[in-house]
Amino acid sequence: MARAMKMKIVYLHQYFNTPEMTGGTRSYEMAKRMVAAGHEVHIVTSSTDGRMPAGQWTRDRIDGIHVHWLPVSYDNTMGYMRRLISFTQFARQAGRYAAAAIDADIVFATSTPLTIAFPAVKVSRSQKIPMVFEVRDLWPEVPIAMGALNFPFAKTLAKRLEKWAYDNAKHVVGLSPGMCDGVARTGYPRDRIHCIPNSSDIDLFNVPESEGIAFRAKRDWLESRPLVLYAGTFGKVNGVGYLVEVAAAMSQIDPEVRFLAVGRGLEVQSVRERARSLGVLERNFFIEDAVPKAEMPALLSAATVSLSLVIPLKELWDNSANKFFDTLAAGRPIAVNHGGWQAELIRNTGIGIVLDHADPAAAANSLHAFLDDSTALKNARQASASLARERFSRNKLATELINVLEEAYLDGHSSKDRLASERVRGEDK
Repeated sequence: MARAMKMKIVYLHQYFNTPEMTGGTRSYEMAKRMVAAGHEVHIVTSSTDGRMPAGQWTRDRIDGIHVHWLPVSYDNTMGYMRRLISFTQFARQAGRYAAAAIDADIVFATSTPLTIAFPAVKVSRSQKIPMVFEVRDLWPEVPIAMGALNFPFAKTLAKRLEKWAYDNAKHVVGLSPGMCDGVARTGYPRDRIHCIPNSSDIDLFNVPESEGIAFRAKRDWLESRPLVLYAGTFGKVNGVGYLVEVAAAMSQIDPEVRFLAVGRGLEVQSVRERARSLGVLERNFFIEDAVPKAEMPALLSAATVSLSLVIPLKELWDNSANKFFDTLAAGRPIAVNHGGWQAELIRNTGIGIVLDHADPAAAANSLHAFLDDSTALKNARQASASLARERFSRNKLATELINVLEEAYLDGHSSKDRLASERVRGEDK
């Protein structure tokens, strides 16, 4: 439903995806709802598939969203230094372009990478409009914990960039309670921090059971067997090799249970080799390429349990993984191998199971007991669907985000009016 207030929003996100692409679609889904609420949305993003002319901005219109693409080389197999070059290249050009080409009322920037703050602040200052900053991962805590920022000077510089980004924002949005706590630790005011996690696209994932049956029927290794699914990136953060260890242990407990890992990333080959060395590749452990978001509903419909994995670093527990909320939207049990707010949510609501990261054999035993308990599976499915509707509906959380943007817009414009009035009073004197 359209609102009386109408804003022209510059939405900066380096890695914007539509449902026809692989990867998360939070920005697409949020922007689509901003348009439905009566706002004009301009996504400024990068294209990484090589289909657009190098060095040239290309404009597109997708479901009412104005999308501005800049070709920038990037994929999730890159090392940290090559990624940093990509981040810097986009930040420099996006700031110049958006400041000059889009006359806006507000700028909304979403990380990662944290370098998205550079074009956001440039647009905000050059056009004298408010900026709202969204934190999807706690930078620099995560790269420091991962060893990507090894030198004291780099750590100091990254922390200063983080604080500078927040200090230039009217409001900050965090995707988990831990992320919001991290923002507050920098001294940013609590009353301007908003926790709006990733969301469940209930309508998208509410598909007939026949889609999951059809997916299974195409794979003679699966058919009606229990399926443990991981659908996501094979990156250092994810540690998908853990799943191979669990599959190897499960092969001794119940060889009928199947594991499927779907995705791309730096560690696909190492995961494949580890599965081969343990004798589970193409036996009870299978790997398939990443699929577009539009194909995820059939994939999740086929799953008995869906997984969200990270390596054992506490700094990663504050994540807000898309796969977690997609699983809820599909009404499927979720399993994680880490602590933090999502693990507590599982324990408190009965939507799935928390696995022991330090002991894959123990994890396999726990997982087998869960898969073998039809009542627990049924209850988890119902609890997942209920939680998706009641707490994590995309429509509900998009409304919360739009309210934050509208509040920032009103705050920013009232400030401009006060400044204008003060200038007039000064001239009258």
